[in-house]
Amino acid sequence: MVDLSSTALSRRGLLGGLASGLVLAPADRLIGKPRTGGRIRVASIASSTADTLDPAKGNLSTDYLRHYLLYSGLTQYDSQVRGQPALAVSMETRDNVVWTIKLRSGVHFHNGKAFGADDVVYSLMRHRDAAVGSKVAAIAEQFASARANGKLEVELRLTGPNPDLPIILAAPQFLIVENGRRDFSVANGTGPFVLHAFSPGIRTVVRRNPNFWKPGKPYLDEIEVIAIPDELSRVNALLSGDVQMINAVSPGSVKRVRASSGHAIMETKSGLFTDLVMRRDHPVTGHPDFVLAMKYLMDRELIKRALFRGFATIGNDQPISPLDPYFNPDIPQRQFDPDRARFLLKRAGLLGTRLPVYVSPAANLSVDMGSILQEHAAQIGLKLAVNRVPSDGYWSTHWMKHPLTFGNVNPRPTADMMFSLFFQSKATANESGWNSPQFDKMLIEARQATDPARRKAIYGDMQWLVHNHGGVGVPVFISLLDGYDRRLRGLFPIPLGGFMGYTFGEHVWLDA
Repeated sequence: MVDLSSTALSRRGLLGGLASGLVLAPADRLIGKPRTGGRIRVASIASSTADTLDPAKGNLSTDYLRHYLLYSGLTQYDSQVRGQPALAVSMETRDNVVWTIKLRSGVHFHNGKAFGADDVVYSLMRHRDAAVGSKVAAIAEQFASARANGKLEVELRLTGPNPDLPIILAAPQFLIVENGRRDFSVANGTGPFVLHAFSPGIRTVVRRNPNFWKPGKPYLDEIEVIAIPDELSRVNALLSGDVQMINAVSPGSVKRVRASSGHAIMETKSGLFTDLVMRRDHPVTGHPDFVLAMKYLMDRELIKRALFRGFATIGNDQPISPLDPYFNPDIPQRQFDPDRARFLLKRAGLLGTRLPVYVSPAANLSVDMGSILQEHAAQIGLKLAVNRVPSDGYWSTHWMKHPLTFGNVNPRPTADMMFSLFFQSKATANESGWNSPQFDKMLIEARQATDPARRKAIYGDMQWLVHNHGGVGVPVFISLLDGYDRRLRGLFPIPLGGFMGYTFGEHVWLDA
């Protein structure tokens, strides 16, 4: 029998690579007795009119931040990306297919309704309803059935074995909503804060939930979340005191923030990447020689050194980072080779082609990456026109809508989630529209493999496939850089995103 706590502990060795990738905040940020009270403003990188209060539809870092403030999950991540108990006090299974989930008692939604098994069944199974538009529908296809065994117990049956379930259920899209909830013009969760104001694309204001199920938490009275797309303006807002925490600090701004006695930087190494997306449904960008040529045109060492000032790890055109226990180190590192790129383009009859490439501050340093790519392409006879567009609306208007765009993919806690959400043929976020029946078959095989060595081997082969044939170029994996007011205490890195994997709200307090 496997329970939640032992599952989490068994990942300790498996996730050792992730743990070693953490760069901890200064020790004095992590000690001291938490103080209750205070208000802070937090600036994220992007928001839009598509901002949502429905966790299932969360698609941007600001959505994840908002949802973790308002809702709770069955499990939650710790600093080593293990699934720890939250609304579920235990998850037991004998075969990794049928899971018995025992729920926490005495928990209430913000409207006073008692939390129970019906809420969990509804929250999990709604992801399978196409009308919901869940961003994790591809993951939820594994949920064969869910039923309540009394008020505080749920039986979840999967379509096949998946030992990662406790980790998967901590993802922001799987946060628990009220049974039958369809109106998300308001938020009714069990999270640490209660919604006070919400203006999509403008701001979110939350206030302390006095009935939060974690005694004594949260510590802050109020948090306002806004978006400042321009990085320089975001840093200026932090240093001027207009906001107390920001994410996505540019490597070039680190020295400036650290020069301020009242501010600091928290670095977290991660699997975040900005990728060149080449749509496979376009006659040029879908040509295998073009895709491979663009991968050879990426000067990864230059990108790491000049753009990220060393706050990055070299990538190899597949999404599993060297920090991940399933990373395949046997794939030869693809080098910058413009001569090879020119040969491939000439063979495909694509030299002299003119193509627009869309870049935006919303995709981390894609503006600079696009310029470097444009320069290298021009030297071999490929004409790329860099079109810079605003952050506002980039993801809904441009990303995946043109032959060449840049994406920005947040880390995922498991290889299964990364592959299922972004590379499975039918996934809604399959950026390049890559369709590989072989890859899809291997995805299921890996998920069902009970032998860890066999599972790792399959994931290794899948990385080979994406490296050779996938429609994305991944130059580097990016360190997460958060800037914060030194009076803000309780911070520690969680390598799934900035703002402590977007869960900072329940942990931090203001030191007077």
